[in-house]
Amino acid sequence: MVDDMSPADIPCDHCKLPVPAGLIEPDADQQFCCNGCKSVWNVLHGAGLEGYYTVRDAVDADAQRVTSTQASYEELDDPAFQGTCVENLPGGYAQTELLLEGMHCAACVWLIERLPTVLEGVVESRANIRRRTATVRYRPDQVKLSDVAVALDRIGYAAHPARGAAAREARVKEDRKFLIRVGVAGAIAGNVMLLAIALHSGALEGMSDTWKTTFRWYSMILGVLSLLWPGRVFFTGAIAAVRMRVAHLDIPIGLALAVGGLWGSYNTIAGTGEIYFDSLSVLVFFLLVGRWIQHRQQRNASDHVELMLTLTPTNALKVNDDGSTTRVPIEAIEEGMLVEVEAGGSIPADGVIETGETNLDTSFISGESRPIPVRVGDEVVAGATNLRSPIRIRVTAVGESTRVGKLMRLVASASADKAPIVQFADRIASRFVLIVITLAVATLIFWTIKVDLNMGIELATALLIVTCPCALGLATPMSMAIAMGRAAKSGILVKSASAIEAMAKPAIMILDKTGTITQGQMRLVQAECTPQLLKMAGAIEMHSNHPIARAIVDSIDEEDRLEATDINQAIGEGVSGVVDGQTITIGSPAYIDSIHPLDPNAQRAIAQMIERALTPVVIHSRALGFGVLGIGDPIRDEAPDAIRALEDAGWNLSLCSGDHPQIVASVAKEVGIAEAAGSVTPEGKADRVRELQSSAHRRVVMVGDGVNDAAALASADVGIAVHGGAEASLEAADIYLTKQGVWPLVALSSLSTHTMRTIRICLVFSVCYNAIAAMLAMTGIINALIAAIIMPISSLTVVALSTRKWNGPSQ
Repeated sequence: MVDDMSPADIPCDHCKLPVPAGLIEPDADQQFCCNGCKSVWNVLHGAGLEGYYTVRDAVDADAQRVTSTQASYEELDDPAFQGTCVENLPGGYAQTELLLEGMHCAACVWLIERLPTVLEGVVESRANIRRRTATVRYRPDQVKLSDVAVALDRIGYAAHPARGAAAREARVKEDRKFLIRVGVAGAIAGNVMLLAIALHSGALEGMSDTWKTTFRWYSMILGVLSLLWPGRVFFTGAIAAVRMRVAHLDIPIGLALAVGGLWGSYNTIAGTGEIYFDSLSVLVFFLLVGRWIQHRQQRNASDHVELMLTLTPTNALKVNDDGSTTRVPIEAIEEGMLVEVEAGGSIPADGVIETGETNLDTSFISGESRPIPVRVGDEVVAGATNLRSPIRIRVTAVGESTRVGKLMRLVASASADKAPIVQFADRIASRFVLIVITLAVATLIFWTIKVDLNMGIELATALLIVTCPCALGLATPMSMAIAMGRAAKSGILVKSASAIEAMAKPAIMILDKTGTITQGQMRLVQAECTPQLLKMAGAIEMHSNHPIARAIVDSIDEEDRLEATDINQAIGEGVSGVVDGQTITIGSPAYIDSIHPLDPNAQRAIAQMIERALTPVVIHSRALGFGVLGIGDPIRDEAPDAIRALEDAGWNLSLCSGDHPQIVASVAKEVGIAEAAGSVTPEGKADRVRELQSSAHRRVVMVGDGVNDAAALASADVGIAVHGGAEASLEAADIYLTKQGVWPLVALSSLSTHTMRTIRICLVFSVCYNAIAAMLAMTGIINALIAAIIMPISSLTVVALSTRKWNGPSQ
């Protein structure tokens, strides 16, 4: 029961958030902040899952409201969805993956994995907190998938289909195999090095022949295992390169490993000479680490179908012949169908409006920050948000045929054409291979003639081992890995190593306006009215989903908000209502002027706001007169300084946006960018990038945050998605800035320059090392033992050089 606690001190018994004063029940034993929390609390206690609260308190999880929707999830039982997203398993089982809202801590995992105790027919529920998904295995003959989703919803986790699960699982399996190979190589290298230490120590202080032979045989067994299992990738790579008649670094690597392994095995069996397995096993491990880094860097983004599915809803309301509606999965929508889109919902497919009129938010694809009014006969695109009233649409294109689908296909095409970083080591691979093999053959012949065959083989083997391009192969991936780690600490996530190479030399940078230079949200920037009139306007706009309405409401403190009644909306023009007995009308200047002629003060305020690239909204009250509000997308505070720093670094900047040209020009002038273009379509942005690439013959960097930027991001030499961007833009980009603002671009430019300088230093060292080592081996100054010892030193030196200190720019 509630004692004398203040309302702010009363926590919800389920989520621990404060209980609003209006929901406090003084005589109740439990208090809840919303009906969702109350419902979930009752379900958990009814199912005997009170242990959730013990686990939650033990892990000290952050407070978070439940996301229960009370939906029926009937679309999950549709055959179209079942055929594409549900896997049938032997024994009559089925399995699918669901994306869950609200999963955020270990207690959530504990609760979700006890789903079989709540619902009969569910065999297993495995939660993945990192991806916010649950893999559910169930018996379709005992329970429907919709019932599974409803059960999850009832315990506080709204469920959505997790499309693309099979592709992700395949990538996880591939990564797991590679990591196992690296781990085995590392374990073998560690053990062989211990045996080598014992053998070298014995050579100095004496060791019995029995132990010496035993250690040599153990080294050979482990070394050969390292070559044949984890090291096999280099042999297969070398053989493929020979078959394709392409010079590749795998050829000298494979040759060195093969010759070293064979000669070491011969010496082990004969009981003479060096065995090399310590160097060979360490070499395999180091090279696999470098190969793993390259593997992670070069992974492409998800395919265009997966990208498209992140933009469109997972289900839709199909209109039946009798006029009723049925919720079906997006896979069941076909051309020619009639679908209904509720206010606040997303359009599931391209189509033409047959009934209704509304405003659409198309900023995700057009970049236009202002809503677009549409009516019967107008075309609409999949993914747009319906802001005002229900509409019915005749579907003209679905899936990959929609404009979003075609745009994502353009993204995928550009991503596929983008080559990985061209390493210096690969550019000189053909010459390196030819030189090393020629020198090895010359060494074998020379020392065989001068001394004997054993000496010739010994020194030729020493040459191949000491010149094995381990350092050359590690230089770029190691430096890139360290640079990417440093970038991550600075809030810069780099997906493609080629992006760092491209950012090292300042060239052309195209910046999107919305969400990049500006904050990406409509806000009240200027108010020419009394505080009371603004509060009255906010009371009326609380009944609208329009972005301008939300901007007005958000500008008013919650405790100052009023109540409005008798709301009447004029689609695309304005809205009116009654607040405190007064009739308040809000709308565009033209709409208000047609009802109540504007006075000179209001006209001056409107002109001033238009000049500042703000959207004017007029308020009228008979008692309080006119008020004018300026709604806009504010420029980020640090944007002018960041733009100036980029220009000082040598970047040629331009602004490119789908928004109104007047707004774009005003923003460009305010931040100091000379070149600006407005009303540019998504395809136009991509064309602009390609035009600059071909005409200016310079690298082009694209910075943006929306789906309308995705194609341009993929087409550019470097695509950079800023904080808060749409998922499609993140997939298409090479770099993602996790911190808000444009300033991280300055840090990225500085870090890239530092990294490429480090790589050049490492490569110069590697080439010089190989040249000197080859000369010493050919002249007989170093034998096989010394070659085996100094070979790993080159790799360690590259690692040390790669960690050169970087001093980032000061903001």
